[in-house]
Amino acid sequence: MSSPAAQVVRLLTVKGQTLAVAESLTGGLVAAEITAAPGASQAFRGSVTAYATELKHELLGVDATLLDQRGAVDPQVAAQMAAGVRKALGADWGVATTGVAGPEPQDGKPVGTVFVAVDGPSVGASEAAGGGKVTALRLNGDRAEIRMESVRSVLALLLEELASEQTGNERAQDTERNGGF
Repeated sequence: MSSPAAQVVRLLTVKGQTLAVAESLTGGLVAAEITAAPGASQAFRGSVTAYATELKHELLGVDATLLDQRGAVDPQVAAQMAAGVRKALGADWGVATTGVAGPEPQDGKPVGTVFVAVDGPSVGASEAAGGGKVTALRLNGDRAEIRMESVRSVLALLLEELASEQTGNERAQDTERNGGF
């Protein structure tokens, strides 16, 4: 059985699509997982590790007022990071991680509070502005466990979106073949 990262690379390659990654608490681990998969160069555009809050605004275009009011650990920040890296690196898909790995709380959020997001061709169109899809996580464990589970979770979310996009396309093609019903 192949890893989630290998499945992501395979699906993106088959579709002729690309991926960009924006990371905060994972500090490059998502990009490392993706690039460890054979054939990653066919689909992976690059990544931005925006660990410092101001870099989320400066490099990824996250709204500065949002960051001031809510801090970096917020679902809208995750969504804007995914959309921002997708735009900045010219990719079809963008994913993002932001959260608190510990050992101390951050911005009033407890350790283990994580938001992962995906933004892509089929996701952004159906969601609210600043869009994409965000999953809120409450993770247990030490710093390393929280970071690794964040990687697994963002890859799972991307796989889910890639699979639903494929299912949607197959449904549309089937409808066309069967006379539009």
